[in-house]
Amino acid sequence: MRTLKLVAVSAGLSSPSSTRLLADRLLQAARYRLAEQEYAVDVEVVELRDLAVDIAKNFVTGFPSEKLQETIDKVTGADGVIAVSPVFTASYSGLFKSFFDLIDPSALTGTPVLIGATGGTARHSLALDHALRPLFAYLRALIAPTAVYAASEDWGSGGDEYTEGLPSRITRAGNEFADLIASRPERAREDDEVVPFEKQLADLRLD
Repeated sequence: MRTLKLVAVSAGLSSPSSTRLLADRLLQAARYRLAEQEYAVDVEVVELRDLAVDIAKNFVTGFPSEKLQETIDKVTGADGVIAVSPVFTASYSGLFKSFFDLIDPSALTGTPVLIGATGGTARHSLALDHALRPLFAYLRALIAPTAVYAASEDWGSGGDEYTEGLPSRITRAGNEFADLIASRPERAREDDEVVPFEKQLADLRLD
């Protein structure tokens, strides 16, 4: 059975935070969907507030701490990434942007990413499309079609006849994200045997 690795990155500053809660819900939805398709799933949540000092020091020294490097490796080595930020001044938080600034621009190429954001009012929901989506497009990630924004009033709301409630949007986004992951070929791991191109060509000729 193929085991998939999912990492959720939460840039929430408080504890508990609605940003972490949204990340957990999206992760749960994707995990359920993949389990239905008989995948084994390893999940992990990264709290950026625990790495704030390490991230700042990296910008000053140019070198990541061991803890920060381990986190970057987990994110770039995942089969799928969920990235959730609170909205500050109509965009993602500085902590969120600073972390992804430390990731090599090619490290997330082809990696499915589900984006989400939280805020006090629904008026900031456009931050998903004018801030988060362009960021991950630049990193050449595969962005899930449905992004989820959760305003304060969305928690506990089931929606109405005109709009989907937050639980429905989370389920839809998680399902799309999971299906995107399942459709991708298995990623090569560091311990996988690398077959030289010349040998692959020779094998083809023998066939």
